[in-house]
Amino acid sequence: MSQHNPNQFCGRTRREFLWESGAGFTGLALTSLLSQDGFLDNQTMAADGKSEYTNPLAPKAPHFAPKAKNVIFLFMYGGPSHVDTFDYKPKLYDLDGQTIDVKTKGRGGEKSQGRVVGPKWKFKQYGESGQHVSELFPHLANHVDDIAFLKSMTADSPIHGSAMLQMNSGKILSGSPALGSWINYGLGSVNENLPGFVVMLDPTGGPISGAKNWSSGYMPATYQGTLMRPKGDPILNLNLPKNISKPMQRQLLDTLNAANTEHMKQRIDNSNLAARISSYELAYKMQQHAPEAVDISQETQQTQEKYGLNNERTLDFGRRCLLSRRLIERGVRFVQLYSGGHHNDNNWDAHGDLEKNHNYHAFNTDQPIAALIQDLKERDLFDETLIIWGGEFGRQPTAEYAQGTGRDHNSYGFTMWMAGGGIKGGQSVGATDELGSAAVERPFHVKHLHATILNQLGFDPNRLSYFYGGLDQKLVGVEHVEPIHELIG
Repeated sequence: MSQHNPNQFCGRTRREFLWESGAGFTGLALTSLLSQDGFLDNQTMAADGKSEYTNPLAPKAPHFAPKAKNVIFLFMYGGPSHVDTFDYKPKLYDLDGQTIDVKTKGRGGEKSQGRVVGPKWKFKQYGESGQHVSELFPHLANHVDDIAFLKSMTADSPIHGSAMLQMNSGKILSGSPALGSWINYGLGSVNENLPGFVVMLDPTGGPISGAKNWSSGYMPATYQGTLMRPKGDPILNLNLPKNISKPMQRQLLDTLNAANTEHMKQRIDNSNLAARISSYELAYKMQQHAPEAVDISQETQQTQEKYGLNNERTLDFGRRCLLSRRLIERGVRFVQLYSGGHHNDNNWDAHGDLEKNHNYHAFNTDQPIAALIQDLKERDLFDETLIIWGGEFGRQPTAEYAQGTGRDHNSYGFTMWMAGGGIKGGQSVGATDELGSAAVERPFHVKHLHATILNQLGFDPNRLSYFYGGLDQKLVGVEHVEPIHELIG
């Protein structure tokens, strides 16, 4: 009897076993690829063994004709101050420094009085519609006739983590699918080579709660957001491990890429396995196509300068705005850009020096956002691309501390705006009180914003559902929610 070799398994060395296992699994992916192209006779089956497995990202028809095909969400992480940007409150200038009676609730708890911080920038009216914009956004001010301002937004939480989850998923608790996941679930993808839901973070880091903000929650992972980097490898962990030899890498990729190889007569009866194979297919396709999608050298010098790529301050956000346009051109359904990351003044969370904070972040984003709007219009993409701007909440009209200009969080009333995608621009809907402390005219909840987004994409927000936990789950919740009809052009 031969002596057992501890370095062998089933008569093979560990290296041989791993190699054969890996090559076999790529064969499964090849099976699915070939079946999609009609090379195989057997159909890929669902878990019941009877019905045919369908690609979860296959294009789907909405409930009615949509006005928008894609979404770009410009997320100003940290909570920009509405009374210093788009919500003009002249009374605050006169009250600067005075202690007044006003109810607030933020990170510092509930208060009934506060020291007013007058706006630190002047406002002017722009466009035919005469919308008020502060000095913080001189470039964006030229596009107010394309923008609809929502000046009475409300949210359920004045705390970053839960407020961000609500803005991104409709719920203040984790575990629910993100807005981009709902859109990809409802519409599918028109590009099999790129993810349908892309997230681009600020170079300082991700937001609080991290990946929960672009998670697919209780939906399959197929619908979750994919982080894309504007420089270097656009999507991490796509390339084969470096410790695999070059010949082995070449053989693996050749196996996946060989459309005319011998037909593999396999049938996949497990839908989870089939979904995993689809993920591997997408990863392989992204290896080929993602680098081209983020190659801004294909853009003219004039276009790059328009986005601010020739200025160190606007370079990063400008590049990501330009990449957003390139991605939606290639069929990506939902792109989310974060302005600001990490903590404190790395984002819009101006608790200390409001002027320093907002001067920095507004300058970094103003020109790129204006360029994005103009570029989309010039390429006839504006009418089919819905742009959303805003943070998880706004900021209070009063100071947080005894000294300084910092403002605490305000979820009682704040401003967001939308443009393109069938939105009627050149207007302001809703209003806060004369101090900007709370919404008083046409208050809108985050769920109304979500309902409007879904409506523009062709969905009845009260019908789009996903069965989980014994219930038909919906982005907007169980109660009937109307979109904001004033916005719909």
